[in-house]
Amino acid sequence: MKFLVTGGAGFIGTSVVRHLLGEGDSVVNLDKLTYAGSNPPLGALGEGGRYALEVADVADFAAVSRVLVAHRPDAIMHLAAESHVDRSIDGPADFIHTNLVGTFVMLEAARAYWRGLDDAAKEKFRFHLISTDEVFGSLEPGASAHEMSRYQPNSPYAASKAGADHLARAWHRTFGLPVVATNCSNNYGPWQFPEKLIPLVILNALEGKKLPIYGKGANIRDWLYVGDHAAALALVVRRGTVGETYNIAGGEERTNIEIVRAICALLDEALPDSPHRPHDKLIEFVTDRPGHDLRYAVDDRKIRSELGWKPVEDLVSGLKRTVHWYLDNRAWWEPIRTGLYHGQRLAHAR
Repeated sequence: MKFLVTGGAGFIGTSVVRHLLGEGDSVVNLDKLTYAGSNPPLGALGEGGRYALEVADVADFAAVSRVLVAHRPDAIMHLAAESHVDRSIDGPADFIHTNLVGTFVMLEAARAYWRGLDDAAKEKFRFHLISTDEVFGSLEPGASAHEMSRYQPNSPYAASKAGADHLARAWHRTFGLPVVATNCSNNYGPWQFPEKLIPLVILNALEGKKLPIYGKGANIRDWLYVGDHAAALALVVRRGTVGETYNIAGGEERTNIEIVRAICALLDEALPDSPHRPHDKLIEFVTDRPGHDLRYAVDDRKIRSELGWKPVEDLVSGLKRTVHWYLDNRAWWEPIRTGLYHGQRLAHAR
């Protein structure tokens, strides 16, 4: 199959592109190449004419339409999004532009393209919207959101993603566009821009800097290794039922402070000569961010039972792989730390 992957130079998109190419598919990567678009080299996966990069904004209808006509994909996987909650607090406008307007434009361009396909191609075509568990809001202990749970977004980021989800549903119900959708829990793994908790903690610890933890570190997230997420997304776009949504979870709920302490222990083991050992002495509790949801959790029994998916990595193995990836890939993250982002605190708005 040939896939158009939006945001394919970003964190999750990078893993999706690699997974699809590894399965023998062709990929067109449509990405604006923002600060978070690392676009790492694909090596042998990028050879053979099965990969193309198109630098464009998903909110540019003319550009998206041109790419669709030029490459004629069998399916669209729409991952492009502004994704960092802290940045959405400091500057919501970019999130509305990319996540809401961009999704609207992608849906409209996809609808026009889909309507022009022959019957066989039209039947095969899919528009896959990739979303987040944050649309369901903060949950009480023991509760988990299923696919039809009420949306209760509490941050500008979550609200923009909730709006995108509703648009995709409407374009399916109103116009018949063959949409499938997924909502995932917190991803971690290689190539994650170091503004997010896990890479920020790893790199700060390596440099002997403070490890800032919001509040008391009691906020709970379910953690999903990005490679497992990529495999789940490929399965949904191929075999998912049109009009349905699938939750994707790692089944690994932890408090933020538990995650940070686990990273510190892995670094202590990997770097016995580090002058910063024990690394957990670098932990520093800081003022919480505005509107910080206490707990996210999704019920993913549907994708497990209907499509047979389950994660390969548990949190122990996934965190170990992630820590060692950052240890082995300084050439990727050091220019980011010295240029684009130094690890400074975001989300100061009140």
